[in-house]
Amino acid sequence: MNRTSTARTQVNSGRNGGPSRDHYQEVTDRIIAALEAGTPPWRRPWDPDKAGGPAMPRNATTGQRYRGINVLTLGMSPLAFASGDPRWATYKQAEERGWQVRKGERGTTGYFFKRLELRDGKSDGRSDGSGPDGNEDGVRRIPLLRAFALFHASQIEDIPPYIPPTVEEAPWRAPEAASIIFANSRAVLRVGGEKAFYSPATDHIQMPPEGAFATAQGYCGTLLHELGHWTGHPSRLDRDLRNAFGSHDYAREELRAEIGQVMACGELGITVSAGDFANNAAYVASWLEKLRSDRKEIFRAAADAQRIADYLLAFHPGYAAGHAGPPGSAPHADGGDAADGPEPVPAAA
Repeated sequence: MNRTSTARTQVNSGRNGGPSRDHYQEVTDRIIAALEAGTPPWRRPWDPDKAGGPAMPRNATTGQRYRGINVLTLGMSPLAFASGDPRWATYKQAEERGWQVRKGERGTTGYFFKRLELRDGKSDGRSDGSGPDGNEDGVRRIPLLRAFALFHASQIEDIPPYIPPTVEEAPWRAPEAASIIFANSRAVLRVGGEKAFYSPATDHIQMPPEGAFATAQGYCGTLLHELGHWTGHPSRLDRDLRNAFGSHDYAREELRAEIGQVMACGELGITVSAGDFANNAAYVASWLEKLRSDRKEIFRAAADAQRIADYLLAFHPGYAAGHAGPPGSAPHADGGDAADGPEPVPAAA
């Protein structure tokens, strides 16, 4: 098999009469396997001390960051956090730049969602477009899930060395970035006690004194986690926070806040160690139960987590100037529409 076919046959199932791959189930099975092994995969971010640059995966040719479920699937690759290089590219992108994917290298699957608009004259009879497919004037909107092979920079020959941006180029990675985000959020902070939590009833964050944390980064990571819950208020991203501690719905929200924390900390260069996560076996058990019964849940969780990270990062002026609009204006992350809409049509890139 030549180099090109090695990359391109990995995502072509379903064409030419072959069996169609269930990408939702494939990703869910990988997450379940990691949870059963005892380590949620998102708790293994790139080490900022090694990377020295943006920790979130990004495209080697466009510079665009991968989002949503792709942060989890690419982050699970040992190539990512072992090398400190966050860059990925498709075979075609590498080829167009004069680079070469080494023979025998296996790609990592990435995912892309979009909505197809089909004008076939078929309607569900609702003139207001409120049908399950958003039909209006005979237009059907169908979520399309595409899979494609990505190769890490360490698998590509002739790719230029990775040069991480300086603090001047990426000011949101300066040590004071988390403080700037918190100050600009205008969230209410109360200090005292031994627990960190967000109270939806009073819309405030409770934190132990900073000196109670082993490291300054641990404090910042915990604060960003609680800010993640804070974004769920009806006046912000409006997630349902009416859930009792220890319930499945509480664990569902915790999953989103934890992944959002890792996404935000990764972009800010804040190291999140295993000891910084307070989640216990009960959370993991609840996540496993939900994922086993709903293969789209991790896609929804990753999309919600991306919205959380986008919302918080937009409070840093330096980040907002180059990546996003004001808080709340960020578009839905990859996977949101497809996970919540009708069954998607799988396709290969």
